[in-house]
Amino acid sequence: MELRTLRYFVAVAEELHFGRAASRLHMSQPPLSRAIKQLEAEVGAALFDRSSAGVALTSVGAVLLDEARALLDRADRLRARVAAAAGTATLTVGLLGDSSDPGAIRLAAAYRRRYPGVEVRIRETDLTDPTCGLHAGLVDIALTRGPFDETGLTVRQLRADPVGALLRADDPLAGRDRLKLADLADRHWFQFPEGTDRAWQSYWNGGERREGPVVRAVQECVQAVLWNGTVGMTLLGHRPPEGLVVVPLVDMAPSRVVAAWNRGDANPLIHSFVRIAGTAYRD
Repeated sequence: MELRTLRYFVAVAEELHFGRAASRLHMSQPPLSRAIKQLEAEVGAALFDRSSAGVALTSVGAVLLDEARALLDRADRLRARVAAAAGTATLTVGLLGDSSDPGAIRLAAAYRRRYPGVEVRIRETDLTDPTCGLHAGLVDIALTRGPFDETGLTVRQLRADPVGALLRADDPLAGRDRLKLADLADRHWFQFPEGTDRAWQSYWNGGERREGPVVRAVQECVQAVLWNGTVGMTLLGHRPPEGLVVVPLVDMAPSRVVAAWNRGDANPLIHSFVRIAGTAYRD
């Protein structure tokens, strides 16, 4: 029973979808399906119930999932200890200006407990670089939000957060219980500087070309709304400052929290970090 095959199995068990698991593993679906069938033959029992309704773990699969996660964790810890002994156990993590996220706080505590010998260096970035320095080689892994140019990167979704329009409390639309993007079509929206990732800018402008002030940081966005009545989008879970309100946008896709790293990077500390992050952000 190879560790690689167990990683394949865990991906399918967490996604409960062979296509999504194959995309996550950056492989095609047929070899993934063959690997799972070979593992089932080796175990001597079905690990998944496959039907027109989807994929579900069997009772045997649930047991193997617990054991596989524990075994993969031990393997990653072994690599981390060896790296620490060699003086190379350092991981640089990029954060997109939201280090107060409860998921990030749980992740920090869990990772510190599991890997006390690993030095984690944090590089916090503003809103102009959603990859937090990955493309420039400044970080090993980024905790950020999509969408952005994923060329050369591996991206794993950790959570999805609903969003709303950030408005002044005296705005005529502030009393609504919900809004659509069309309600804000004639407003000024904040913009990011020239050269910012186009997919990122487009998402935070509701998929349209907009006009408005240029900002770089969350506080600049907030101040643009307070001083100028600019419209911005923010997370529904964030409590706005006094004088501002957040109204749900019913036709906007949620904001995806993701972990991203350079494709092909074999650093074992990254894989253990991503697995612990998946649990921390689900909790």
